[in-house]
Amino acid sequence: MSCRIRKIAVMTSGGDGPGFNPCIRAVVRMAINYDWEVLGVKGGYGVWINGEFIPLPGRAVGGIISRGGTFLGTARSAEFMTKKGQMEALRNLNEAEVDALVVIGGDGSLRGAMALEASGFPVIGLPGTIDNDLYGTDMAIGVDTALNTALQAIDKIKDTASSHQRAFLVEMMGRNSGYLALMAGIAGGAEMACIPEVEFELEDVAREVQDAYVRGKTHCIISVAEGARYNANAIAAYLSESKEETGFSVRVTILGHIQRGGSPTAFDRLLATRLGAAAVEALRQGKSGVMMGLVGNVVKATSLEEVTTRGKKLDPAICELAAVLAK
Repeated sequence: MSCRIRKIAVMTSGGDGPGFNPCIRAVVRMAINYDWEVLGVKGGYGVWINGEFIPLPGRAVGGIISRGGTFLGTARSAEFMTKKGQMEALRNLNEAEVDALVVIGGDGSLRGAMALEASGFPVIGLPGTIDNDLYGTDMAIGVDTALNTALQAIDKIKDTASSHQRAFLVEMMGRNSGYLALMAGIAGGAEMACIPEVEFELEDVAREVQDAYVRGKTHCIISVAEGARYNANAIAAYLSESKEETGFSVRVTILGHIQRGGSPTAFDRLLATRLGAAAVEALRQGKSGVMMGLVGNVVKATSLEEVTTRGKKLDPAICELAAVLAK
């Protein structure tokens, strides 16, 4: 990257998550430290056709470090992934005299960033997804808060499940990744985690519920990723209609978008701050087309191409550990 930076833009895209606001704050404050002007893109890729930018002086990000969500707004846009959509984005960036862009988001957002970078526009990506499925970072922004939200739900559900001698199916976000359901299940002492990465049959779930009852447990908690082979409602229907007695009555709790909200934890605030500052520093050093991530507690750059093509798989050892601990 050869141009001298005077002005950058920052945006959030795709699904939101706790920690996006602290990340925006860090980008703005770090850029101002280098006497750069910062613009915020309102509404993510979804508004590129309108080119809606807002100035972000230091005071504009005051007080947002504890707020969940993203005050810039976010959206998904199929149109942006077309050549015409990308040309509109580049046109708007150039008209606003923006020299470089920081994109906070998940896989789809970073693919959009890679498309802009391929056109010659300097871009740095930052991992923002509660699924924690991006290669190049041990933890993505928002994961820790979402995980703690899910864990609190399991703890509270377990109380009422024990009072009424019930089995609860707790469904969490994760269309393609079972990270939240697996980790919350381990931390919450669930009897089973149903995730997309591990094959299971409805009979397997029924057997786990029955075993928990026979062993004398007063409850049975099953964490379920929404993208698992069978979702929570499908599992509940089978357990209720099954001729095989499981011992417990069954209830379903779907956490849904509650996992995306809430004040970010200390870990998420620190992670978001470190990565946001690192993105600006990377631009200052002339880098582009990379994602800044946390690897072994060290902030490292990984090419966007590698991030979007390699993907991140769950550690099989963690899956095995979950099965052992549930006994």
